Amino acid sequence: MSAPGGVFVLKDLFSFIPPDGLKIVLVLLLSFLVGLDREERSVEGHRVFGGVRTFPIIGLLGYAMALLSGGQVLPLVLGFAVVGGFGMVSYWHKRSETDEAGTTTEMSALAIYLVGALVLREQYWIATTLVVIHLFLLELKSGLEGIAKRMAPTEVIAFTKFMLLTAVILPVVPNREFTSFQINPFKTWLVVVAVSAVSYGSYVLQRMLKGHGGVFLAALLGGAYSSTVTTLVLAKQGARENRPHAISGGILGASGMMYLRLAVLVGLFNQELMFKLGPAFCLLGLAAVFSGWLWSRREDVVENGVTQIEATRNPLELKAAFLFAAIFLGMLLVTHLAVTHLGTGGVYSLAAIMGLSDVDPFIMGMTQTAANSTPVHVASIAILIAASSNNIIKGFYARFFSGLQTGNWSLVMLLILALLGLIPVWWV
Repeated sequence: MSAPGGVFVLKDLFSFIPPDGLKIVLVLLLSFLVGLDREERSVEGHRVFGGVRTFPIIGLLGYAMALLSGGQVLPLVLGFAVVGGFGMVSYWHKRSETDEAGTTTEMSALAIYLVGALVLREQYWIATTLVVIHLFLLELKSGLEGIAKRMAPTEVIAFTKFMLLTAVILPVVPNREFTSFQINPFKTWLVVVAVSAVSYGSYVLQRMLKGHGGVFLAALLGGAYSSTVTTLVLAKQGARENRPHAISGGILGASGMMYLRLAVLVGLFNQELMFKLGPAFCLLGLAAVFSGWLWSRREDVVENGVTQIEATRNPLELKAAFLFAAIFLGMLLVTHLAVTHLGTGGVYSLAAIMGLSDVDPFIMGMTQTAANSTPVHVASIAILIAASSNNIIKGFYARFFSGLQTGNWSLVMLLILALLGLIPVWWV
């Protein structure tokens, strides 16, 4: 029926069209889009399997075969094999003309056949999404091939390791607590995945921007990976180069990124701690990054040497992941024992000691024990102490490994950042 006043609305039109008619229109539209892309390749002078006529026909064939099969798979598979056979003949013909022939168009034909079958089964979202992704892959050929050429085999292996950590190992890890220490293997491995993901993201950006952005940008990316490692790298570079403002500003910026990184990791695993520490961490991190940037902008007397620190080692080593998990579990046990037998003083002392090395296992352990075996305010103060302790030791690393002026400035700035990092102790 029409709307009041004689206005004919779209739903009225659809009421006169059979449901199968709408499905056929959708198949024609989706298959025509892919055929149009392949037709353009034909215009460019390359022989292709089909275009704006062939692909809609293949889509309709998939729709009809799915309809006639009556829910059985075999007829649909036979139709798929027939389309694949035509594609194989086309590919052999192209190979007889050139050795650079690809199979993209033939594979597209098989995909469109399946899209027709999906539409018949009323899987509209899946069919449309497949076509959209398909078109993106077809149109981004040059960019994707450029990435493949720039990506070394070791980087492919690194990403495979990341998928192993996240998509293979994590889902099968038991998600329940064991022993009186309430050890949850799933949460433990989830912590490993989160830390690895943040570190790996920073590592990828470092690799992509290698040779661009200068020392300060590299310091920020390195700080998101590991501010301690970045401080050591920059300090050793400062011993070779007379660039005290650039190097010391980069070291301060890297420690600022540590606070931003910790804010993200703490927020992922303990919202109560995030409410207490998040604002302070963000403020400290942004202030350190901005101050480091301003300081690095000051002109140095001599500018020479390399303008980009080397990318840190790939963090997705399986040994490193299992070692982090072991250290993390160790921190959970030690923290539980410290709270039980030594009280809050023992936890604070442990925090100060852990700041001498990588603080991630200790701080992530605090996110798991807070509100359970460790009071939230105690965990908050311990995290602040560990971060400030880490800044102090980094300041001495910079002073020891770097040149006199660079080391002194780095030490002073990191000591100031460490003191500022303890101010929130009074209100958490």
